[in-house]
Amino acid sequence: MRAMVLEQPGRPLRLTELVQPVPGAGQLLLAVEACGVCRTDLHLLDGELPEPVLPVVPGHEIVARVAGLGAGVQGWRLGQRVGVPWLGWTCGQCRFCTSGRENLCGQARFTGYQIHGGYADYTLADARYCLPLPEAPDAVHLAPLLCAGLIGYRALRLAGDPHRLGVYGFGAAAHLITQLARAQGREVFAFTRPGDGASQEFARSLGANWAGGTDEAPPQPLDAALVFAPAGSLVPIALRQLDKGGCVVCAGIHMSDIPGFPYAWLWGERSIRSVANLTRSDGLAFFEAIGQAPLRTEVRVFPLEQANEALAQLRQGAFQGAAVLRVACGASTSDGRRP
Repeated sequence: MRAMVLEQPGRPLRLTELVQPVPGAGQLLLAVEACGVCRTDLHLLDGELPEPVLPVVPGHEIVARVAGLGAGVQGWRLGQRVGVPWLGWTCGQCRFCTSGRENLCGQARFTGYQIHGGYADYTLADARYCLPLPEAPDAVHLAPLLCAGLIGYRALRLAGDPHRLGVYGFGAAAHLITQLARAQGREVFAFTRPGDGASQEFARSLGANWAGGTDEAPPQPLDAALVFAPAGSLVPIALRQLDKGGCVVCAGIHMSDIPGFPYAWLWGERSIRSVANLTRSDGLAFFEAIGQAPLRTEVRVFPLEQANEALAQLRQGAFQGAAVLRVACGASTSDGRRP
Protein backbone atom coordinates (compact mmCIF):
# COMPACT_ATOMS: atom_id res chain seq x y z
CA MET A 1 0.00 0.00 0.00
CA ARG A 2 1.05 3.62 -0.52
CA ALA A 3 2.00 5.78 2.46
CA MET A 4 3.61 9.18 2.97
CA VAL A 5 6.15 8.62 5.74
CA LEU A 6 7.98 11.04 8.03
CA GLU A 7 11.40 9.56 8.77
CA GLN A 8 13.00 12.54 10.54
CA PRO A 9 11.76 16.02 11.50
CA GLY A 10 12.88 18.66 9.06
CA ARG A 11 12.70 16.32 6.07
CA PRO A 12 9.92 16.03 3.47
CA LEU A 13 7.56 13.09 3.67
CA ARG A 14 8.62 10.15 1.52
CA LEU A 15 6.20 8.15 -0.65
CA THR A 16 6.72 4.55 0.46
CA GLU A 17 5.22 1.14 -0.24
CA LEU A 18 4.29 -0.54 3.04
CA VAL A 19 2.73 -3.90 3.82
CA GLN A 20 -1.00 -3.62 4.48
CA PRO A 21 -1.48 -3.90 8.26
CA VAL A 22 -3.51 -6.59 10.00
CA PRO A 23 -5.90 -5.54 12.79
CA GLY A 24 -5.13 -6.77 16.28
CA ALA A 25 -7.56 -7.24 19.13
CA GLY A 26 -9.85 -4.24 19.48
CA GLN A 27 -8.69 -2.65 16.24
CA LEU A 28 -10.29 -1.77 12.92
CA LEU A 29 -8.53 -2.04 9.57
CA LEU A 30 -9.55 1.05 7.63
CA ALA A 31 -9.45 1.83 3.92
CA VAL A 32 -8.78 5.57 3.86
CA GLU A 33 -10.97 7.76 1.68
CA ALA A 34 -9.55 11.15 2.69
CA CYS A 35 -7.36 12.70 5.36
CA GLY A 36 -7.20 16.33 6.42
CA VAL A 37 -3.90 18.21 6.55
CA CYS A 38 -3.59 19.98 9.89
CA ARG A 39 -1.26 22.61 11.33
CA THR A 40 -0.36 20.01 13.96
CA ASP A 41 1.23 18.02 11.11
CA LEU A 42 3.50 21.02 10.49
CA HIS A 43 4.49 21.06 14.17
CA LEU A 44 5.34 17.35 13.83
CA LEU A 45 7.42 17.92 10.69
CA ASP A 46 9.23 20.85 12.31
CA GLY A 47 10.21 18.82 15.39
CA GLU A 48 8.10 20.93 17.73
CA LEU A 49 6.21 17.97 19.25
CA PRO A 50 8.15 15.88 21.79
CA GLU A 51 8.89 12.18 21.44
CA PRO A 52 7.28 11.26 18.12
CA VAL A 53 7.38 7.57 17.23
CA LEU A 54 9.43 7.54 14.02
CA PRO A 55 9.12 6.65 11.24
CA VAL A 56 5.46 7.59 11.28
CA VAL A 57 2.62 8.09 8.80
CA PRO A 58 1.06 11.47 9.69
CA GLY A 59 -2.60 12.41 9.46
CA HIS A 60 -5.29 12.53 12.14
CA GLU A 61 -8.38 13.76 10.28
CA ILE A 62 -9.23 10.40 8.74
CA VAL A 63 -12.38 9.46 6.85
CA ALA A 64 -12.35 5.77 6.00
CA ARG A 65 -14.31 2.57 5.48
CA VAL A 66 -14.07 -0.46 7.76
CA ALA A 67 -12.12 -3.11 5.84
CA GLY A 68 -11.38 -5.53 8.67
CA LEU A 69 -12.34 -6.26 12.29
CA GLY A 70 -9.90 -7.33 14.96
CA ALA A 71 -10.76 -9.86 17.66
CA GLY A 72 -13.38 -8.66 20.11
CA VAL A 73 -14.58 -5.69 18.06
CA GLN A 74 -18.32 -5.12 18.24
CA GLY A 75 -20.64 -2.40 16.99
CA TRP A 76 -18.93 -1.89 13.62
CA ARG A 77 -19.60 -3.47 10.25
CA LEU A 78 -17.54 -3.94 7.11
CA GLY A 79 -17.92 -1.03 4.71
CA GLN A 80 -19.16 1.37 7.39
CA ARG A 81 -17.82 4.93 7.14
CA VAL A 82 -15.86 6.01 10.21
CA GLY A 83 -13.78 8.94 11.36
CA VAL A 84 -10.51 8.76 13.26
CA PRO A 85 -9.45 11.83 15.29
CA TRP A 86 -6.24 12.91 17.04
CA LEU A 87 -6.78 10.97 20.29
CA GLY A 88 -6.04 7.39 19.27
CA TRP A 89 -5.58 5.36 22.46
CA THR A 90 -5.73 5.73 26.24
CA CYS A 91 -5.10 3.39 29.15
CA GLY A 92 -8.77 3.27 30.21
CA GLN A 93 -7.78 2.86 33.88
CA CYS A 94 -6.40 6.13 35.25
CA ARG A 95 -8.51 8.67 37.13
CA PHE A 96 -8.91 10.75 33.99
CA CYS A 97 -10.05 7.85 31.82
CA THR A 98 -12.52 6.63 34.42
CA SER A 99 -14.09 10.08 34.85
CA GLY A 100 -14.76 10.84 31.18
CA ARG A 101 -11.61 12.96 30.82
CA GLU A 102 -9.57 10.52 28.75
CA ASN A 103 -8.12 13.49 26.85
CA LEU A 104 -5.88 14.04 29.91
CA CYS A 105 -4.63 10.44 30.19
CA GLY A 106 -0.90 10.46 30.87
CA GLN A 107 -0.34 7.40 28.69
CA ALA A 108 -2.45 8.59 25.74
CA ARG A 109 -1.18 8.00 22.21
CA PHE A 110 -2.08 10.13 19.25
CA THR A 111 -2.98 9.40 15.64
CA GLY A 112 -0.38 10.38 13.06
CA TYR A 113 2.18 11.12 15.79
CA GLN A 114 2.66 8.01 17.91
CA ILE A 115 0.30 5.79 15.89
CA HIS A 116 0.35 5.59 12.09
CA GLY A 117 -2.22 7.95 10.62
CA GLY A 118 -4.18 8.55 7.46
CA TYR A 119 -1.63 9.65 4.86
CA ALA A 120 -1.89 6.11 3.48
CA ASP A 121 -4.19 3.72 1.65
CA TYR A 122 -4.89 1.76 4.83
CA THR A 123 -4.45 2.32 8.54
CA LEU A 124 -5.34 0.71 11.87
CA ALA A 125 -7.35 2.37 14.62
CA ASP A 126 -8.56 1.52 18.11
CA ALA A 127 -12.27 0.85 17.66
CA ARG A 128 -13.02 2.70 20.92
CA TYR A 129 -11.84 5.97 19.42
CA CYS A 130 -13.49 5.78 16.01
CA LEU A 131 -16.57 7.86 15.30
CA PRO A 132 -19.47 6.83 13.05
CA LEU A 133 -19.81 9.19 10.09
CA PRO A 134 -22.69 9.83 7.68
CA GLU A 135 -22.64 8.72 4.07
CA ALA A 136 -22.85 12.34 2.93
CA PRO A 137 -21.18 14.69 2.20
CA ASP A 138 -18.08 13.70 0.24
CA ALA A 139 -15.20 12.42 2.38
CA VAL A 140 -13.03 15.48 1.63
CA HIS A 141 -15.64 17.70 3.27
CA LEU A 142 -15.94 15.46 6.33
CA ALA A 143 -12.19 15.21 7.00
CA PRO A 144 -11.64 18.72 8.47
CA LEU A 145 -14.39 18.07 10.98
CA LEU A 146 -12.24 15.38 12.64
CA CYS A 147 -9.79 17.89 14.09
CA ALA A 148 -10.49 21.49 13.12
CA GLY A 149 -14.16 20.93 13.85
CA LEU A 150 -13.73 18.85 16.99
CA ILE A 151 -11.04 21.03 18.58
CA GLY A 152 -13.01 24.15 17.72
CA TYR A 153 -16.08 22.60 19.33
CA ARG A 154 -14.21 21.66 22.51
CA ALA A 155 -12.70 25.15 22.69
CA LEU A 156 -16.18 26.63 22.45
CA ARG A 157 -17.46 24.32 25.19
CA LEU A 158 -14.59 25.30 27.48
CA ALA A 159 -15.39 28.97 26.90
CA GLY A 160 -18.69 28.55 28.74
CA ASP A 161 -21.73 30.06 27.08
CA PRO A 162 -20.47 33.26 25.45
CA HIS A 163 -22.80 35.53 23.54
CA ARG A 164 -20.01 37.65 22.03
CA LEU A 165 -17.27 35.32 20.77
CA GLY A 166 -13.91 36.33 19.33
CA VAL A 167 -11.87 33.99 17.11
CA TYR A 168 -8.18 34.70 16.51
CA GLY A 169 -6.57 33.08 13.47
CA PHE A 170 -9.15 32.48 10.77
CA GLY A 171 -8.12 29.10 9.40
CA ALA A 172 -9.64 25.63 9.29
CA ALA A 173 -11.03 25.55 12.85
CA ALA A 174 -12.27 29.13 12.93
CA HIS A 175 -14.14 28.86 9.64
CA LEU A 176 -16.10 25.91 11.03
CA ILE A 177 -16.75 27.13 14.56
CA THR A 178 -17.88 30.52 13.25
CA GLN A 179 -20.73 28.82 11.42
CA LEU A 180 -21.72 26.69 14.40
CA ALA A 181 -21.58 29.63 16.81
CA ARG A 182 -23.76 31.74 14.53
CA ALA A 183 -26.25 28.87 14.20
CA GLN A 184 -26.40 28.81 18.02
CA GLY A 185 -27.29 32.49 18.07
CA ARG A 186 -23.91 33.86 19.17
CA GLU A 187 -22.23 36.95 17.79
CA VAL A 188 -18.84 36.22 16.21
CA PHE A 189 -15.94 38.67 15.89
CA ALA A 190 -13.16 37.37 13.62
CA PHE A 191 -9.55 38.53 13.96
CA THR A 192 -7.00 37.99 11.19
CA ARG A 193 -3.53 39.23 10.39
CA PRO A 194 -3.64 43.02 10.03
CA GLY A 195 -4.52 43.95 6.46
CA ASP A 196 -5.70 40.46 5.46
CA GLY A 197 -8.82 41.67 3.69
CA ALA A 198 -9.40 38.33 1.94
CA SER A 199 -9.65 36.40 5.22
CA GLN A 200 -11.84 39.09 6.73
CA GLU A 201 -14.21 38.92 3.79
CA PHE A 202 -14.19 35.11 4.05
CA ALA A 203 -15.17 35.39 7.74
CA ARG A 204 -18.03 37.74 6.93
CA SER A 205 -19.22 35.39 4.17
CA LEU A 206 -19.57 32.65 6.80
CA GLY A 207 -21.67 34.85 9.06
CA ALA A 208 -19.18 36.71 11.25
CA ASN A 209 -20.78 39.87 12.63
CA TRP A 210 -17.48 41.74 12.40
CA ALA A 211 -14.01 41.02 11.01
CA GLY A 212 -10.79 42.97 11.43
CA GLY A 213 -7.10 42.72 12.21
CA THR A 214 -5.60 41.61 15.50
CA ASP A 215 -4.45 45.21 15.92
CA GLU A 216 -8.09 46.39 16.03
CA ALA A 217 -10.64 46.40 18.84
CA PRO A 218 -14.06 44.82 18.27
CA PRO A 219 -17.11 47.08 18.50
CA GLN A 220 -18.07 45.47 21.82
CA PRO A 221 -16.13 43.67 24.58
CA LEU A 222 -15.97 39.89 24.21
CA ASP A 223 -17.38 37.24 26.53
CA ALA A 224 -14.77 34.77 25.28
CA ALA A 225 -11.96 34.53 22.74
CA LEU A 226 -10.73 31.37 21.03
CA VAL A 227 -7.10 31.56 19.90
CA PHE A 228 -6.45 29.12 17.07
CA ALA A 229 -3.22 30.67 15.75
CA PRO A 230 -0.07 29.26 17.41
CA ALA A 231 1.19 32.73 18.34
CA GLY A 232 1.49 33.33 22.08
CA SER A 233 1.58 37.07 21.47
CA LEU A 234 -2.14 36.91 20.66
CA VAL A 235 -3.09 35.80 24.18
CA PRO A 236 -2.63 39.17 25.93
CA ILE A 237 -4.11 40.89 22.86
CA ALA A 238 -7.24 38.76 23.18
CA LEU A 239 -7.27 39.20 26.95
CA ARG A 240 -7.44 42.97 26.52
CA GLN A 241 -10.67 42.61 24.52
CA LEU A 242 -12.51 40.57 27.17
CA ASP A 243 -15.33 41.85 29.30
CA LYS A 244 -15.23 41.01 33.02
CA GLY A 245 -15.64 37.31 33.62
CA GLY A 246 -14.48 36.49 30.10
CA CYS A 247 -12.19 33.64 29.07
CA VAL A 248 -9.37 33.22 26.55
CA VAL A 249 -9.13 29.63 25.30
CA CYS A 250 -5.87 28.58 23.62
CA ALA A 251 -6.90 25.86 21.19
CA GLY A 252 -3.59 24.68 19.69
CA ILE A 253 -1.32 21.82 20.70
CA HIS A 254 1.72 24.07 20.30
CA MET A 255 2.11 27.80 20.84
CA SER A 256 5.02 30.21 21.00
CA ASP A 257 5.76 31.75 24.38
CA ILE A 258 3.14 34.06 25.86
CA PRO A 259 4.63 37.46 26.71
CA GLY A 260 4.15 39.01 30.11
CA PHE A 261 1.27 41.35 30.83
CA PRO A 262 -0.05 43.36 33.81
CA TYR A 263 -2.22 41.57 36.34
CA ALA A 264 -4.80 44.32 35.83
CA TRP A 265 -5.55 42.82 32.39
CA LEU A 266 -6.50 39.52 34.05
CA TRP A 267 -8.30 40.99 37.03
CA GLY A 268 -12.09 41.05 36.99
CA GLU A 269 -12.36 37.25 37.00
CA ARG A 270 -11.00 36.93 33.51
CA SER A 271 -9.25 33.63 32.79
CA ILE A 272 -6.94 31.85 30.36
CA ARG A 273 -7.12 28.13 29.68
CA SER A 274 -5.96 25.58 27.14
CA VAL A 275 -7.56 22.79 25.15
CA ALA A 276 -5.95 19.37 25.50
CA ASN A 277 -7.06 16.95 22.79
CA LEU A 278 -10.71 15.85 22.89
CA THR A 279 -12.97 13.24 24.43
CA ARG A 280 -15.21 10.70 22.77
CA SER A 281 -18.21 12.57 24.15
CA ASP A 282 -16.96 15.70 22.36
CA GLY A 283 -17.00 13.82 19.08
CA LEU A 284 -20.49 12.42 19.52
CA ALA A 285 -21.88 15.77 20.69
CA PHE A 286 -20.22 17.68 17.85
CA PHE A 287 -21.59 15.46 15.10
CA GLU A 288 -25.02 15.59 16.70
CA ALA A 289 -24.82 19.41 16.78
CA ILE A 290 -23.84 19.76 13.14
CA GLY A 291 -26.56 17.31 12.16
CA GLN A 292 -28.94 20.07 13.22
CA ALA A 293 -26.85 22.86 11.67
CA PRO A 294 -24.76 21.53 8.73
CA LEU A 295 -21.45 23.30 8.17
CA ARG A 296 -19.93 24.49 4.91
CA THR A 297 -16.36 23.21 4.69
CA GLU A 298 -14.04 25.16 2.42
CA VAL A 299 -11.35 22.74 1.21
CA ARG A 300 -8.33 22.61 -1.09
CA VAL A 301 -7.96 19.00 -2.28
CA PHE A 302 -4.63 17.30 -3.11
CA PRO A 303 -3.85 13.70 -4.12
CA LEU A 304 -2.00 11.61 -1.53
CA GLU A 305 1.30 11.89 -3.42
CA GLN A 306 1.19 15.69 -3.10
CA ALA A 307 1.10 15.73 0.72
CA ASN A 308 4.33 17.75 0.85
CA GLU A 309 2.83 20.39 -1.44
CA ALA A 310 -0.32 20.52 0.69
CA LEU A 311 1.78 21.07 3.80
CA ALA A 312 3.84 23.78 2.07
CA GLN A 313 0.71 25.64 0.97
CA LEU A 314 -0.75 25.35 4.47
CA ARG A 315 2.44 26.84 5.91
CA GLN A 316 2.26 29.71 3.42
CA GLY A 317 -1.41 30.42 4.10
CA ALA A 318 -2.05 29.97 0.39
CA PHE A 319 -5.76 29.12 0.69
CA GLN A 320 -8.86 29.72 2.78
CA GLY A 321 -10.28 26.90 4.88
CA ALA A 322 -8.65 23.48 5.08
CA ALA A 323 -6.36 21.23 3.02
CA VAL A 324 -7.39 17.62 2.44
CA LEU A 325 -5.69 14.63 0.81
CA ARG A 326 -7.99 12.51 -1.33
CA VAL A 327 -6.65 8.99 -0.91
CA ALA A 328 -9.41 7.06 -2.68
CA CYS A 329 -12.07 8.62 -4.90
CA GLY A 330 -14.87 7.44 -2.64
CA ALA A 331 -14.32 4.00 -4.13
CA SER A 332 -14.65 0.94 -1.94
CA THR A 333 -16.65 -2.25 -2.00
CA SER A 334 -19.43 -3.12 0.44
CA ASP A 335 -16.86 -4.74 2.71
CA GLY A 336 -14.64 -1.65 2.74
CA ARG A 337 -11.93 -2.94 0.40
CA ARG A 338 -10.70 -1.26 -2.75
CA PRO A 339 -12.37 -2.55 -5.93
